[in-house]
Amino acid sequence: MASLLNMVQGQPIIEVTLDGIETRKHTRFVDKQLGALRLPVYTGDDDISGVVEVKMNKQKKIEHLGIRIELVGRIEIINDQKQSSDFMSMSRELEPQGILFEDKAYKFQFQKFEKQNESYYGNTVRLRYYLKIYMTRSYGKVQKEVDFAVLIPQPEIEEQPQTSLKLEVGIEECLHIDFEYFKSKYHLRDVVTGKVNFYLVKIKIKYMELSVIRKEQFGQGQQQQTDNETLVKYELMDGCPQKGEVIPIRLYLSGVDVTPSVKNVNGKFSVKYILNLILVDEDDRRYFKQQEITIYRKK
Repeated sequence: MASLLNMVQGQPIIEVTLDGIETRKHTRFVDKQLGALRLPVYTGDDDISGVVEVKMNKQKKIEHLGIRIELVGRIEIINDQKQSSDFMSMSRELEPQGILFEDKAYKFQFQKFEKQNESYYGNTVRLRYYLKIYMTRSYGKVQKEVDFAVLIPQPEIEEQPQTSLKLEVGIEECLHIDFEYFKSKYHLRDVVTGKVNFYLVKIKIKYMELSVIRKEQFGQGQQQQTDNETLVKYELMDGCPQKGEVIPIRLYLSGVDVTPSVKNVNGKFSVKYILNLILVDEDDRRYFKQQEITIYRKK
């Protein structure tokens, strides 16, 4: 019935213009359902403000039960909406119950709103900030959503001392190597550097590669699920190394779709990054060693 009335009576049009949108920094996200998103960025003590326009859309009058705007922070588990929830919500009334006879504009502002989590758009989970404007009518709602991004620098991680990461791979009397990453924490445009030392090589190695894996975990306890995505593979070596050979590691993160690592955000999800070193022999047997690293946003 509501949809039939909407068709007969027509719907007003809601449009939103954010202040300073032309000069504000934008960032890009890729969402498997929503596609490529280019969103304005808010950080620190930034306010968000602008103008909401309600247009009559050829109607002579519009009776309504009120017009409101909400600023919402929401964690969405993409394939399980029952686990999705808001972690923040702020609301403002734009217009009390009444009748509109002409187009009308409303200014709004949310001052220094709380930015406790960074925006994230992944394979199984997304953390969104958005404005929701809605007009309540006797037979339903007319609403509009406008997404924006929150990015949070992490100077506390940047200031922590670095430690190198050292691991060994060995097969008794056949293979003995160790590898070292010179740092354990990397900013989004950093370079992963290190080396691989070959002490014993009695198997015929075809090639060696390094990959970056993003691991999304959501849910709790026995209900926890994990999604692994290989973001990039980089060939470190082609052919069989000699005993005593040292292979350098250099991988540029600026060309990889990484985000800051997060742990147990509001009890809902975590995002981890893994460096996966893989050796493949001539019989296509694979030997690998994984190491978690921390990725952070530089101030």
